[in-house]
Amino acid sequence: MIVINFNKPEFEYDVHSLIKAFFAKEDVEMYYTCNEAEVAGQNVACTHRNMENEDADTQKRLEEAEHIFYIDYLDNKISIKWIENQEILRGSDFLVEFDDRKETKNALKKKLYDLLKEGTNRELPWGTLTGIRPTKIPMKLMEEGLSDDEIKAYMKETYFATDEKIQLSIDIAKREKALLSKIDYENGYSLYIGIPFCPSTCLYCSFTSYPLAVWSKQVDAYLDALEKEIAFTATKFYHKKLNSIYIGGGTPTTLNAEQLDRLIRKIKCSFDLQHCVEFTVEAGRPDSITREKLSVLRKHGIDRISINPQTMKQETLDLIGRRHTVEQIKESFAIARELGFDNINMDLIMGLPQEDIEDVRNTMEELKAMNPDNITIHSLAVKRAARLTIFKDDYKDMQMVNTQEHMDLCADYCKEMGLEPYYLYRQKGMAGNMENVGYAKEGKAGVYNILIMEEKQTIMALGAGATTKFVLPEKNPDGSQRIERVENVKDVKNYLERVDEMIQRKIRKMEEVKWH
Repeated sequence: MIVINFNKPEFEYDVHSLIKAFFAKEDVEMYYTCNEAEVAGQNVACTHRNMENEDADTQKRLEEAEHIFYIDYLDNKISIKWIENQEILRGSDFLVEFDDRKETKNALKKKLYDLLKEGTNRELPWGTLTGIRPTKIPMKLMEEGLSDDEIKAYMKETYFATDEKIQLSIDIAKREKALLSKIDYENGYSLYIGIPFCPSTCLYCSFTSYPLAVWSKQVDAYLDALEKEIAFTATKFYHKKLNSIYIGGGTPTTLNAEQLDRLIRKIKCSFDLQHCVEFTVEAGRPDSITREKLSVLRKHGIDRISINPQTMKQETLDLIGRRHTVEQIKESFAIARELGFDNINMDLIMGLPQEDIEDVRNTMEELKAMNPDNITIHSLAVKRAARLTIFKDDYKDMQMVNTQEHMDLCADYCKEMGLEPYYLYRQKGMAGNMENVGYAKEGKAGVYNILIMEEKQTIMALGAGATTKFVLPEKNPDGSQRIERVENVKDVKNYLERVDEMIQRKIRKMEEVKWH
């Protein structure tokens, strides 16, 4: 176990994420030595513990911690101490200007990174970058007029990222910029609709999803609630241009053909789609896909779908709880092509249990034969709510490896297939501290994917567990884009009972931010 002790709540997320990146398999806990009065009103007392007031069992755990990091914010400096076996392993004291939060945060992360690099004899491909949207950095610098060389120098000096990752982020930012030039941010918006049901729950999954077998009798009631949110959104946004629609989940194709038809008819009857450049349905799990359902999507002119294998190794599919076969993946893809779908995405995950580089090579060979229009390469990120974490002792002996070699292998295959990288994002706890990259053929890039990552356009999100993001014209004090979020409850039962409250939440936020 690793303990981080702060003398007050500042930059906890950044410190925790960076240390966790170096010690991926260790539990990392955060504590404070300050008293309750010092953290009052900062929303930390209930989520973090006070080191001085812990019970005997916890104190024993603290004493047994393999590493303890002390982060102390003093009058004009920050002090870092790394304790191992009750002795100071490394430390650093450095002056900062606390009034400049951005520079203070960068200075803290750089000093901490140097200590961790020296202490572990390791470097991270993304350096100190812990945020999920690294392409926003080169995108912003491009908009400010900096050249590629100036951007590279800035990212190298500020974040210690490798040349390969810097170049990848610049290349993707350029493609994003070109694609987004066609979008009217000020007068446009996008729509996300969540279907929170799945045939089964995957071992690594922490999304809002529920086994369909348990909720099958409530699906129509769920659609009733969704239709309320759809009607509200259509009324409030009648004067805006709807640029993209994404039906995700969960697994949207757990709906039967009639239910899919009902949902899409409601959308098409409610919104003006003349400005909609993309309509995506994440078909997802092959065990939920039928010819009848794909025919419904095709009939309604859906122009982009996902058929997601995650891997083409049957033993892995069985292990992670994907109750379908490799043959079902191929059959679903073949039916979609037969029906005329010409923009099909396939998701893969690197770092799945018990997979090695040759398994990845075999998966890429299989996809190469199928020739999809998009491939998204995900790095496994195991969240706290996933079974892989909750029952981690049951899986502690499993091999879960993702390296630069894995990512390069996938990139090479994608290039052979005529697919270029067009969007990128990262998640906390990613295997190998890598990234997720979307690859696409010319003209087949997913616009919604870029919009959700770059946060340049308001996205209205409907359904259980969905989060609406209002992107506002004004900036935050640090110069970043002001974004206000409105979350729907995650639990399906609560959503059904409280859908009117979810609508009122959105109304209140729109009034608060003077949305028009």
